[in-house]
This record gives sequence, C-alpha cells and structure tokens, in this order.
Amino acid sequence: MKHLRTIELINIVASVGSIRKAAEEAFITPSALHRRIQAFELELGCEIFERISTGVRLNSAGELVINYFRQQLSESERLKSNVAALTGLRTGQINVACSQALTSFFLPYEISKFRKLFPGVSFNVLALDHVEAEKALSDFTVDIALIFEIYPSSEIEVILGAEQTICAVMASDHPLAANDRIRLWQCLDFPLALPFNSFRTLSLLKKAAIKKSITLEPDIESNSFEFLINYVANEKSITFQIPLGIPKKIYDKRIISIPVSERDVAPGALYLVQKKGRTLPVPAAKFANQLVETLTRDFDILQSIK
Repeated sequence: MKHLRTIELINIVASVGSIRKAAEEAFITPSALHRRIQAFELELGCEIFERISTGVRLNSAGELVINYFRQQLSESERLKSNVAALTGLRTGQINVACSQALTSFFLPYEISKFRKLFPGVSFNVLALDHVEAEKALSDFTVDIALIFEIYPSSEIEVILGAEQTICAVMASDHPLAANDRIRLWQCLDFPLALPFNSFRTLSLLKKAAIKKSITLEPDIESNSFEFLINYVANEKSITFQIPLGIPKKIYDKRIISIPVSERDVAPGALYLVQKKGRTLPVPAAKFANQLVETLTRDFDILQSIK
C-alpha cells in the first residue's frame, strides 16, 4: 500500500473539488499536496485531474485510479478480518448503510446483539436514501445496506427481501387507535404529518392516493421520522411508517401503529443488499447472516420487545 496516504489525499481533493480546500482539511500546505499529486501522476504516466472553473475534478484516468485503490483497500480489510477470524480475535469494522426508519430501534438493537458476541468489532453506520446507498456500495464506503424500496440495479446483489406493510402511526388515544387495520381514506379526516418526497414510504402512499383518486395534503412535513413519530404522539395527527421503524412496545405506549389495508396501499420491501460480486469481510458476512435470521425467523420476537 505504497501510495495509501496519497490516495487518501486524492480522494479528499476529488470530494471537495479543490486542492486548497483539501489541503486545509488534511492539515498540509497546498504546495505540498500539489507536489504529491504531481509525483504520483509522473509515476503513473498521466494526469488524473482536470481543471474546471470552480477548481478540479477527476478525469477518466483519475476515476479508474480511485476505484482501483478502493477495491484494494476493501480486499485488504477482508484479508485482515479473515486472519482475525482464524486466530479467534474477531476484530474488524463493519460499514452499514440503512434507511432512516431503521436508525431509531432496529439497527441499534441488532448491532448491540452482535457486539455482545463480538465486542472487538466496531461499526460505522450511515443513514442514506436508496440512491446514496447504491453509490456507497459501489465505491466500497459500506459493506452492506438495509434499504426500504431500493431500485433494482446491475451493481447490487440482493441478500434478502422482507415485505413491509405500511402502517398508520398515531397517539394511543387517537380516535382510530382501536382499529386492527385501517383504510387510507379514514386517515384523511385527520391532520397528516408526512415525510419528504425523497422517502420511498411517501412514494407508495402517493401511488395509492392517485389510484384511489384522493389527495394527501400534509399539515406537517419533515425529513425526520423521529420527529414525525414524536409529533403525532402529542396530536390527533397521523403519520406513516414501516413496522421495523416503530415496534409495537416502544415510545412508552404513547403511540400505536396500525397496518393500512393492502387494498389501499401496496406493501413495500426492505432489502438487505451488497455490491454484486464482492466477497464480504468475515465480520460483515456474519452480521448480514444475523440480519437475515432476524428478518426471517425472529421478526415477531423483535416486534414485541419492550
């Protein structure tokens, strides 16, 4: 890994689009960074950056260089984790992307369960949407992703798909709280608190609304499911979430989640995915297996945890 530090610096330059800004971030002088890049380009035999009006960006050769070294770093981490597994150390880092809905309960619970078995393993968790998650998988930023309604792609390998019924979430004393199942039109009699358009939950709701010739007009909008859930706990409003985003016995019984009839809103799917063709490091593969087990065997147990 002779050029590891140089590649890290090149990656920073590519991210910020400026040698000066990258130098500030890396705590070196712009001239020192420039010389380092020039030396690398001289050894490589071609330039890797092109100048644009706002700074610099990677050219085609630069993209190849960065992708190559990211793959090498990934393979290096996999080798280290495999050796650690053989020696019984069980160390390493697992990089996970997930939909925001899973950050409040599901993923913290699963990571805690895993680290009780393998305390030497650390985690890096990123809350991303389906587009950002695919990019993170592609450039080896994350090992696996657990994303609601991710788009099919030739770059992605699906490990598991788990159906998720859309649920209406409301205060436990809401007029509709006694229902076992709810119709979408019933929700329209109350203020709606909805996620932004970038969330796939809203896409499914809007598709259902068009089909039923009804209009969803939110009183409150937010890019935070945590905010929306806590908001409806104090109002007669309704928001929507997938089951894994709001377990039955949580939030001190202040709220309740009720499945929306599938006659109105089609279920979505939660996908556990990885980069196609990649062999996962041992810790990431073990954690992926745990998630598969939870989503297929222990789902009802998980839902009832206080």
